[in-house]
Amino acid sequence: MSNPIDAEALLSQALGAAAHAYAPYSGFHVGAALLFADGTVVTGSNFENASYGLSVCAETSAILSANHQGHREGLVAVAVVGGPADENGAPRCGDDPVTPCGRCRQVLNEVAQLGQTDPLIFCGHSTGYAQHRLSALLPHAFGPANLT
Repeated sequence: MSNPIDAEALLSQALGAAAHAYAPYSGFHVGAALLFADGTVVTGSNFENASYGLSVCAETSAILSANHQGHREGLVAVAVVGGPADENGAPRCGDDPVTPCGRCRQVLNEVAQLGQTDPLIFCGHSTGYAQHRLSALLPHAFGPANLT
């Protein structure tokens, strides 16, 4: 990917995805946007379940959609935003950056290792975003290469 990454645009797409979150239990709406090297952006939102352990995070939702669309390699950036919806039910960013949970870091790592990338992770909050490499959020990651 030769163009610089537009973090603000990617975060905006993640916020748009959060509008589709199903979060009746936590009230915490999360959206994710994945950017691939070919310019494709795939989004996802969290989907909670009354059996809490069966809930699906926004990042994992987006990875599953990307896989369905044929994108398993070339992940260059991920934007994640989350927070309680406003009084009208619209998604918004919370005051603190939202980072992928441990499970989502592992799922993102799987796709990153398949494509030999170390994507930037943009973690949105109400006044901007924090930026990390996936390898900094999940050091010494276990992945496909460990099984050979």
